[in-house]
This record gives sequence, C-alpha cells and structure tokens, in this order.
Amino acid sequence: MQRMDSRGDGGQAAGPGLTLRRQIGLWSAVSMVTGCMIGSGIFMSPQGVLVYMGSPGASLVVWAVCGLLSLLGALCYAELGALFPEAGGEYAYILRTFGSLPAFLVIYLLELVRKPAGIAAVSLSLAEYALAPFYPGCLSVPPAGIKSMAASCILVLMLANVWSAWLATMLTNVCSAAKLFSLLVIVAGGAVVLGQGRGRTEAFQFAFHNTTRQVGQVGMAFYQGLWSFDGWNTIHSVVEELKKPKQNLMLALTIAIPLVTSLYILVNISYLLVLSPQEIVSSEAVAVSWGNQVLGSWAWLMPVSASLSAFGSANVVFFSGSRVCYAAAREGHMPQLLSMIHVNRLTPAPALMFSAALALVLVIIGDFRTIVNLSSSLSWITYGITISCLLYLRMKTKHLPRFYKVPTFVPAVMVVAALCLVLAPVVDRPQVELLYVLLFLLSGFLAYFLFVYFRCQPACLQAATLHLQLLLQVAPTTKH
Repeated sequence: MQRMDSRGDGGQAAGPGLTLRRQIGLWSAVSMVTGCMIGSGIFMSPQGVLVYMGSPGASLVVWAVCGLLSLLGALCYAELGALFPEAGGEYAYILRTFGSLPAFLVIYLLELVRKPAGIAAVSLSLAEYALAPFYPGCLSVPPAGIKSMAASCILVLMLANVWSAWLATMLTNVCSAAKLFSLLVIVAGGAVVLGQGRGRTEAFQFAFHNTTRQVGQVGMAFYQGLWSFDGWNTIHSVVEELKKPKQNLMLALTIAIPLVTSLYILVNISYLLVLSPQEIVSSEAVAVSWGNQVLGSWAWLMPVSASLSAFGSANVVFFSGSRVCYAAAREGHMPQLLSMIHVNRLTPAPALMFSAALALVLVIIGDFRTIVNLSSSLSWITYGITISCLLYLRMKTKHLPRFYKVPTFVPAVMVVAALCLVLAPVVDRPQVELLYVLLFLLSGFLAYFLFVYFRCQPACLQAATLHLQLLLQVAPTTKH
C-alpha cells in the first residue's frame, strides 16, 4: 500500500489519501496461488478421499477431476478479473453484476464463516503435524495441545501481516519453495521404491474394487479433494496490488493450477506405492506414515514440511481474506473500521485482527474434518454464484470490452458442477451443520436491511469506531 499525492506515483492514477500499492509480480502471483493451494490438504485429505470413495482408483479420478474443476473455475474468474480489476475477488464481481444484497450475503458468509474456517482448518492441521513427532507410536496428540498450537499460529500470522505486506509476501514465497520441495521428495521417494521393486502394486491391480455408489459419499470425497485445491481464487482478492493485472492474472493461474494438479496425482500414487489403503485410512498423518517407511532417519522432514506448508497456506488466506473484508467495508457492507489501514505500516490491520478473532473461535469449538466440509460447501456456493455472474454478463452486457474470453460452455458446466457439489451431500445425507449455515444465511437478510439498507448505526458503534481508530492508528483509504 502507499500514500498518494496529487502527482500520483508508480504510473498510477493520482488521488489523495492512502491506496494499495501494485507490488505483486508474476512469479509472486504464481507463488501466492501455489502457496495457498498446496497447504495441509495434500498431507491430510488423501485419507478423507479414500474413506469416502472406497477404492484407490476412484480416489485418483477424484483428484484429477478436482484439478480440472479448479482450472475451469480459474478460467472463468480470469475473465471476471479482467472486467473488474479491483480488490475483493468474488465479492467485487457479484457486487458489480447483481448488486448490493447478493454481494452482502456473500461477504456475510465469506468473512464470518468461510475465510475464518479456512484459516482454522489449516492451523489445526499445522498443529497436528507439528506436534506429531512428540507423540510417537500409538500415542495421539491431545486435542488441547492441537488447539493451543493452532491458536498460536493464528496470532503469529496476524502479527506478521499487520507488521508488513512485504513480510507476508516473503513468508509466502519461502513456504511455497519448501512445500514444493517436500512434494518432490514424496514423488521421488515413490519412484525410488518402485524402481527397487518394493512398491505395493496390489492397490493398482484392483484399483476400483469397493468403489462407493452413493452420491452423497462421492460429494463428500470431492469436498475433501477440493479442499486441497482451494486457493486458486486467492489472487483475485489482491488484484489492486498485482502488476499488469490483465496479463499476469491469467498467466499465474495457467502456470500454477496444472503444476499443482500434476504434483497432487503423483504424490497420491507415491502414497499408494508405499502404504496400503488400510494404512492410509487409519493414519492420522499420511505424509508422516509415508516418511517413517521411506526416509528412515530423515523422516522428520515430513512433519516439518507439512507444518511449513500449512503455515504458508494460512498466511495466504490471511493476506487475501483481509483484502476482501477491506473491500467490503469500503463499500459500506462491513463496519467502517475494517476499511482502514495502519498509517505507518500501510496494512489493513483492523480487517486482519477481525479475521484472526473469528478463526480463533472456530479453532476452539470445531474439529478439522467438520470445518473442512463446512468450508468446502460454502466455497462452492460462492463459486457457483460468482461464475453465474459471467453467464449473466454474457447475456446482458455484450458490449463490454473483454481482454480475455472463456468459451460459454465452461461457466455453464461450472455452475452445474457447483450445484451438484452443494446439493448432492444435502440430499443423500443431510447434516445439522448445513441447517446452521442456512439459518445463518437467513440472518444475513436481517443484518442487510438493518445495517445497510436502513443504515441503523448506534451512537455507541460510532464512538467505538473513533476510539479504535485512534488506538490502532488507522485511517480511511481511497480506491485506485
């Protein structure tokens, strides 16, 4: 972020006040996408996908289809990002297409549930991997220890992001390099085991035996797999900080997503070559079990790599999520305080603290798999609504200049896929958590008409905003 005077700076439009600085280049954007996608999921979700699908072959198909869905979704988002190059991602696209109420309901779910759930789930997985070496054998990590470690991770990341956007970006780059290295180690280890003739090929000889036929089970398997791909949309939340956004946005997505998909499939094959399906299902940390059998005295690399991977992923979710919150507050859909940035650090400190507080609540009351399923279902509700914006714009605003245009069948397929992913588990096996989400969404209508439409702002809230603004040393911003 930067201060802007009447002459402008960095070749950008002039304007008074504080604005976001374009400091994210192409490779930092690629690092951000891969850094968020390669989080804790590939180290923990293979177990969940295999449990729900019932067979190794079907689970590999799920991983491949998840990669394809992510790429198609990213292509749709790339066109929307070129049309509306501003911070906020899905929120900004829905606001410019469908208007205030739909955008508010999306940000209501995003910032109060989905983003905090993502941070909480990644932090819980980080804690489990970080503490696993201290509880060898059959000992399980105490839940209190996992939650304490996860809470500490959230607080450290909040402080790092508040201190400097550059520091947060550097953390992402370092963690991305570490997680790519760890995945390459797993792929290479599987190749060595196969080359030595020690690979377990039985799982591939009966690859589709015991495959489930229940639609709800398949949907839950996709939730677990898509959790590992979640993050391909992260770069859209920071478009105002991206150099040459119309060019670099598309390039970053088409480089990062195929790379991650290929690595994920190879890593799962490596797991199956070393561990039996039963061992994968029973393992609380698949990568650690793999490392114990392949790496010997270097087995400690796996929990360290998984922890760094989750740390980097949580950092990206923090970074991008705070920008969405900041953009919504700037439009009047969130408290005014959340649209302000620190006058010296030039970071959205209030939005970061708000996201951290909600994530801490979910860490205390939730568990990893429940939070993952909740986050995945909310993600695909949001993706479906956002991609439908593209279909609407194709019909209503054909005159808009488009730097990039995806074939119309792609967003149509993605909307249908989103509907199936959201409705299939609900129809097959309704869960009480989904009822809570529905009730929470209905409360969003009340909140919109009360605080946005009728602009009910109690005097105590205005006074609190003023005092917190002085305490946190933050000030309002202006758009690019």
